[in-house]
Amino acid sequence: MKYTLKTFALLFLIVCLSGHALSQVSATDRRYVRIGSLQTHFNAYFGKRAWNNVYYEGMIWPADYLYQDNDVIQRAWIGVDEFTDAAGYEWEKWASYITLGNVDISLFPVRLRQTAKFPSPTVYVDGNNLTAPYEGDVDAINPNQIADRVVENIVNTTAGITMTMRVHAFSQQYHDNYFIKELVFTNTGYVGYDSVRVLNETIKGLRVGWGTRYQCSREAGYAITGAITWGKHSWVSRSRFKAGDPGAMPYTDYHSNISTLTESTPIDQLEWIRCGYSFLGQVDGWAFDNVGGPYASRDGRLTAPHFVGTGVLHVDKSASDHSDDPNQPTMLGWHAGDTYPSTGDVKPADEDKMVIAYQYLSGQPYGGTGKGGGNLFYEDNVTSITDRVDPSTVHGDGGGTNVWITYGPFDIPPGDSVKIVEVEAINGLSRPMCEQIGRRWKQAYMDPNDKGPFTLPNGSTTDDKDVFKNTWVFTGRDSFLLTMSRALRNYSSGFQIPQPPRPPEVFNVESKGDRIDLIWTPSPDEGESNFAGYRIYRAISKPDTIFDLIAEVPAGTQQYYDESPARGFSYYYYITAYSDGSRNNDGIYNPTGPLESTRFYTKTTEPAYLKRQAGENLKDIRVVPNPFNIRAEQLQYTGEDDKIMFLNIPGNCIIRIFSERGDLIETIVHDDGSGDETWKSLSSSRQVVVSGIYIAHFEVTEDQEDPVTGDILYRKGETATRKIIIVR
Repeated sequence: MKYTLKTFALLFLIVCLSGHALSQVSATDRRYVRIGSLQTHFNAYFGKRAWNNVYYEGMIWPADYLYQDNDVIQRAWIGVDEFTDAAGYEWEKWASYITLGNVDISLFPVRLRQTAKFPSPTVYVDGNNLTAPYEGDVDAINPNQIADRVVENIVNTTAGITMTMRVHAFSQQYHDNYFIKELVFTNTGYVGYDSVRVLNETIKGLRVGWGTRYQCSREAGYAITGAITWGKHSWVSRSRFKAGDPGAMPYTDYHSNISTLTESTPIDQLEWIRCGYSFLGQVDGWAFDNVGGPYASRDGRLTAPHFVGTGVLHVDKSASDHSDDPNQPTMLGWHAGDTYPSTGDVKPADEDKMVIAYQYLSGQPYGGTGKGGGNLFYEDNVTSITDRVDPSTVHGDGGGTNVWITYGPFDIPPGDSVKIVEVEAINGLSRPMCEQIGRRWKQAYMDPNDKGPFTLPNGSTTDDKDVFKNTWVFTGRDSFLLTMSRALRNYSSGFQIPQPPRPPEVFNVESKGDRIDLIWTPSPDEGESNFAGYRIYRAISKPDTIFDLIAEVPAGTQQYYDESPARGFSYYYYITAYSDGSRNNDGIYNPTGPLESTRFYTKTTEPAYLKRQAGENLKDIRVVPNPFNIRAEQLQYTGEDDKIMFLNIPGNCIIRIFSERGDLIETIVHDDGSGDETWKSLSSSRQVVVSGIYIAHFEVTEDQEDPVTGDILYRKGETATRKIIIVR
């Protein structure tokens, strides 16, 4: 190690200021992908940290429901061997932590953009454009791309390596729960924001790697304990895959296995796919078995069926040999979550830290063998699926456990690249099964004498409620491996999975007095020979629930009138275009049969409802239910907690809610001309009101005439009051 006569700071400044910056992306910029059952965001600096100053967000699955975030953080590094930087300093090892804090120091984001294969549909409910807030997700339309969405992120580094990530996301129903990431590391010689080659030497010993921690899931933090939300109790396991692993499949068999994978491939063969994954484990000393995250204080529904992780689809053997290397990654295992190397300020004074980080990228656990390794972390520390072992107690790190993956070393001549392809995915028990298994478990949890029998996935029975629950939860591992297999087949084919028809370009939902109208424009694919028609789905009371199929209509149809809604209830819809299955009949990439466009393109998030005619007399105003009693929730507006309706009200009025002593609680402006308005029992500060007596004051804001006679029904300024009783 030595300095040349060049001064590091001076030359670095000259390099950064020379030329013209082609692009510079804000370090905090993000792009969101929201088209499938798995949704997340991607940061500008090639890494990810999920904290949004309120909670950990990202890797949301299934995205139909609230609180399904799984991301916590990805700690990532890049390192090289025997490197001379732009200032002439000769490094034994150079390494950088890929984090927001190193932007403008060692990392220089120059591109973050998302392209779409076609424009997203526009969705309206009663004139409100529900898609307008998300128009910034997509930067451009590229009809030539295969994936529904492609996110491209490019970051230069002071090592002269440009890191490019291209994320491919699909909305096809069997492939919408994973992201395929092509990671390309190019020796460009760029050392700042400018596309100016400054370094011209071969990069030696490039290593990259990351430890990714998952919470599995955010909702489980409410069901069990808040520590789950940073992944403290997540187990890590992996699929045995690698030449040299005990019992591993030989390389030739491994590759022949890949080439013959289909939907009918047995799960035990899918285990050879290279992947590491996380799932929720136990909380030390908790009152009940935590696998699956049962909501014991409620109905028992499983809140953490998630198996989430990363698979390796391809690693170049070298910069000149782009065939897949079966001996990569260098490390596929686990590491203690908050035990990680720092690279400091990426200055010569920090080189000792960089040497340690480089060793970590070489597969040496930071902090010793007790903090990480390539062994099976879960299987080596439990003896049965009901063991009450808390994973955080194994390594003693309260930060949880990461899926640890590293690659290299690679030598890269100027202008050359190496490519790594990963897939990040989630799968697990479906929501209906989470409800079914969780309710049965809760029933036995409340009754110690309940010994079943409980039916297991293979049809046998057990008298142990935890064995029952956990066995069902662990079927999610098979679902996760199936997802890995689908992603591998998709990538290996050049993204040639069969595609569903595109959805309608406009979907309009309108509330009427006696029905709800659904109107849409034709799918751009209506003219295709395999186009079958449209399917309409509906949910009642809330959008984060299961939607039921209510109609199938043929091609050429552009409207559907839903005449079955009941007054006072909220209705949510989505429409899909579907095929006849004739172009999805080989069973190689997914199950055969019809394919339909994703629900997330047209799903409404605001309610439609039957509107009453405006009332004709202030005496007719009603409050329903009144009294409101929380214990009678099943007799009120099911699924819509705290909902109170004002009926037969003037079409234009102001409703003011007062406490019994005269304090103004809430003000509602009603101006849609109907006779209905909703109050969610909230104050103006968004707090649910307590038990008590409240006064609703109605003030007419426009004269209303009888449409037939022209007589004035009531005049602007007239008022009425109603008493409301709330019991909690």
